[in-house]
Amino acid sequence: MPPPQNKGATVSLDHAFPLLNSFNSFLTVAIHNILFYRSIYPSATFLSTKAYNLNVHQNRHPKVCDWIRDAVSAVATQIANGQVSRIAVVIHSPLDGPSPSPSPSWSSNPDSSGNAAVPPGSVLERWMFDVSWLPAWPANKAGATGAKAMADFGRTLAKESRSEASRDMPLRAGETPVSGPDVDEQLRGALRRMAHAAEGMAALPTGCTFTVAVELRDEAKAPIGYPQAWIPSEPNLQPASKGKAVAGSDIGGAKATPIRSVEAGPMFFECWVEEAKAKEVLLTAKSKDREQSQ
Repeated sequence: MPPPQNKGATVSLDHAFPLLNSFNSFLTVAIHNILFYRSIYPSATFLSTKAYNLNVHQNRHPKVCDWIRDAVSAVATQIANGQVSRIAVVIHSPLDGPSPSPSPSWSSNPDSSGNAAVPPGSVLERWMFDVSWLPAWPANKAGATGAKAMADFGRTLAKESRSEASRDMPLRAGETPVSGPDVDEQLRGALRRMAHAAEGMAALPTGCTFTVAVELRDEAKAPIGYPQAWIPSEPNLQPASKGKAVAGSDIGGAKATPIRSVEAGPMFFECWVEEAKAKEVLLTAKSKDREQSQ
């Protein structure tokens, strides 16, 4: 699907707020689903529920839920401020794996313990969301912009007892129509395609970890402040930018699988999954180990 022509178009807060909330809910569900289908935590720790009239999975551990909620909130702040180009749910190899190989390139030869020579914490998969086409979030009447305007508007909605119905409020001149059911249908389709892609992928080793990262726009300022919600990513996960001509070694992966483009009114973003070279090495070593044991 080609991207819309009105990149960064501004919509009113009446429509921007529920759109951002819809994306936040989608991202929360997507992260829980990724953790389930990639077996980051035991399946017994998940419960089955419904979102967007679709069967989904949610981890039941309070600390996992709190972490995901805080991460999505931090991401939403950066999106509202117009800072984010891409969001990545990054899956890393177990942190207690073998020591890094002295070779600068990946090796599929097992070490003395029978494991592939892959450094602990290596990137295995990156589940990507390109949000660079999301609409700009306008200033409110007090002149506040971005996350501050969104927070102020959220409090106003609560006082006025307005809800998701605001997605269907009258449009300003030049605005793109927003339909709540259309948004939900698009998000449901993306979640279904993500689940299908995850189910078809090879199993990951036990003990993998994950994190959430954002790739900032070239003109964006680093989200530095107190409390510090973000830390700089490793050089291998740094995208190309004006000050960095070459992207990190784990950007793009050894294989990328498109999932879905989502478009509903002014909301447009794309999803795909990248599989890193380290994952290929681990799976190759695992396959050889099975052959030798037969």
